[in-house]
Amino acid sequence: MNTNDGGHHDAAVDALAAREYERAGNRYTRGGRRVLADPRPDLDPFEPDEKGWIGQGLQQLLAAAVAYRVAGVGERAGRRAAEGIAAARDFQSVLDEPGQTACLAEFVADFRVAGGLGGAGDAYDAAAERYQTAGDAVDSPQALATTPLFEAAAATIKQVARGQADGEIAIKWEDLHGPDPSWPGEFLAHRARFKKQRFPGLVERAVDDGHLAAPRGTTEYNNDTHRCPNCGSTHVNWAGTGILCLRCSTPTAEK
Repeated sequence: MNTNDGGHHDAAVDALAAREYERAGNRYTRGGRRVLADPRPDLDPFEPDEKGWIGQGLQQLLAAAVAYRVAGVGERAGRRAAEGIAAARDFQSVLDEPGQTACLAEFVADFRVAGGLGGAGDAYDAAAERYQTAGDAVDSPQALATTPLFEAAAATIKQVARGQADGEIAIKWEDLHGPDPSWPGEFLAHRARFKKQRFPGLVERAVDDGHLAAPRGTTEYNNDTHRCPNCGSTHVNWAGTGILCLRCSTPTAEK
């Protein structure tokens, strides 16, 4: 994390590894709220920011909503999603760089999916339209898509998807974005269209499976010193405050 969240993000990941999903939702919530209030020492969240650091706060609230759904506490998931929608819409009056308001609209749609609130399809369509409108003002869609705001908006769908793909990277850059960056509006609008097709099903499967994977951090295959006590894998993922199994997010044990 590049923002000061008070350690709550890592604590949330530790809770995911312990399969304590409601606790993970609580820690993601605390981290998200802290980032939204004070993302960085030199940054007022209610001033324009070309990087969009508050996105990392929204992402934690989004991950919280998914974690609550997986934990079986749907009402809390809905409330967290409503909180995230309100924050994203509010920041649309602050983040005024080309494409940023569209990304916040993308977050709104994500929150609707994560919280099971309905209306996600129309929200994704609205985000795609915003991207199309903003396209002519975006000089480099590739650079924009690597800012903290846009990376944060891509993080949760990637996290949910890897839990259903043996821990591997299941959603890549080329999946999220259009094929031709010379058409910025279309290149970015693809994000919303792709999520409209994939995110609802991914969340529903995570809920059905009762499992939300840890996010992918630094990884190593065939580690010499750690093995998963659950599935036996020696592929590891440094996430949270420990070393987790790349495959199933269980804390590893030394050989």
